[in-house]
Amino acid sequence: MSFLIPNPRLILPARRLALPSSRSTSPRQLLHGAATASATLSSPPSNTVASGVPSSEILSIRDSLLSRRRTASEIAGEYLDRLHKVEPQIRSFLHVSESAMKEAEEVDRMVAAGRELPPLAGVLVGVKDNICTVDMPSTGGSKILKGYRPAFDATAVRRLREAGAIVVGKTNLDEFGMGSSTEGSGFQVTANPWDLSRVPGGSSGGSAAAVSARQCVVSLGSDTGGSVRQPASFCGVVGMKPTYSRVSRFGLMAYASSLDVIGCFGSSIADVAILLNVISGHDRLDSTCSKRDVPDFANELVSLNNLDSKPLKGLRVGLIRETIGEGVDAGVVSAVQAAASHLEHLGCVLNEISLPSFSLGLPAYYILASSEASSNLSRYDGVRYGNQVGNGELSSIYGHSRANGFGDEVKMRILMGTYALSAGYYDAYYKRAQQVRTLIQKCFRDAMNDNDILISPAAPSAAYKIGEKTNNPLAMYAGDIMTVNVNLAGLPALVVPCGFVDGGPAGLPVGLQIIAAAFCEDKLLRVGHIFEQTLQNCRFVPPLYGAT
Repeated sequence: MSFLIPNPRLILPARRLALPSSRSTSPRQLLHGAATASATLSSPPSNTVASGVPSSEILSIRDSLLSRRRTASEIAGEYLDRLHKVEPQIRSFLHVSESAMKEAEEVDRMVAAGRELPPLAGVLVGVKDNICTVDMPSTGGSKILKGYRPAFDATAVRRLREAGAIVVGKTNLDEFGMGSSTEGSGFQVTANPWDLSRVPGGSSGGSAAAVSARQCVVSLGSDTGGSVRQPASFCGVVGMKPTYSRVSRFGLMAYASSLDVIGCFGSSIADVAILLNVISGHDRLDSTCSKRDVPDFANELVSLNNLDSKPLKGLRVGLIRETIGEGVDAGVVSAVQAAASHLEHLGCVLNEISLPSFSLGLPAYYILASSEASSNLSRYDGVRYGNQVGNGELSSIYGHSRANGFGDEVKMRILMGTYALSAGYYDAYYKRAQQVRTLIQKCFRDAMNDNDILISPAAPSAAYKIGEKTNNPLAMYAGDIMTVNVNLAGLPALVVPCGFVDGGPAGLPVGLQIIAAAFCEDKLLRVGHIFEQTLQNCRFVPPLYGAT
């Protein structure tokens, strides 16, 4: 019996998951978008097979090196050529390594000498610019840190290098991670590879766009309220936010310390699993880092050839009702409902569930995140950290350095957080937000008692136009409504591309968010891998790739 399921838009059961009538995109239109994207490719990228099922680019590189079909220098050269060709249009990177080719040549010498290759040998990795690197600038996307070079690597970066990875460069972001579109960078605006007039999401938009445009193999981002998952959805790549404390935060520039997590981007689940394996685990330099054992995420993935007709039989899936209602674009709802139907055909037991506290997450998140940012960013004063502006009285140096170094969004969030923490308002805002956080955590625990995973859209819309929401911060904040609750609860979540909506030259990708209980990343990756392999007629390779 064949287990490959046709595009779920063709089998969506009208009896239960009826599509909205007003702005809905038809199955024919969605498939046309996917076909158009495929047709623009000059040749299939190496991480897709004939059926369009993504496979591991990391394992493909390793196999090429071990078999000596290709050298690390050749592979690095191809990626760097593509990076430089599309960078003027995409603007994913704030800094590109000058030593990438030398590191690739060192890998070739290891191969020639017959030495054992580390797991990420020859793999080019992009690193978000709020994650410290000893050999490249780390600015956090802010002018106040322009030119800053740390004296150390973040733990996640150190582990990448120890695993043989080549850090190809530092990717663009909203300043200090405060934003949802990467328009808030202090240096440049990144474009979405699917449509250069649209945002890639944020704050890790540079990391997502770089993977989507095949400028690097995989990348690191950070996720405080959805900054890995929303860009993954907008750019049509896989994004993983691990459980809080699974990955060390040492070397990550703090925005909101109780929410920040380093996450992963890749063009396939397998690549994300391999990357997560490398960077996870206890770190004595981070007192919040968990001592739990790290499973072999990649080794637990089941290949396409070993799946039966109902590979997810009995898995209990809860579709969060509050995420498919008012305020969510009809095309996104259609794609997620179709993905839910796909999971049913894979054997899952699907139920629509309610999280009563869901709507409270967004205001609670912005109070808590802004309050923590107010404290964390106080160190950037031109004396302890940051470029100094002016001279004279200390208060004058502080004022001028911060006024010239911080952007408008950062200033606004610092002011919001300072207000919420001030005497007379602490109980009304910060304390109340912490109480809401506890309520949200309880709601998720209750939901996980009855379901193995929860699903929702990763964002209420597909990628929107650059400049569309810059003058409406409340509308931009509302775009985080699907993701912030997961951070408040400290849970892991995975975003996997699940379909398209109309827009751009070849349609715009939509991501499915899958949520599990704490430290159950292995479950998320197994489910996502099966979903990814059995979804047909969708190839998430942007049309820009064909131009390179």
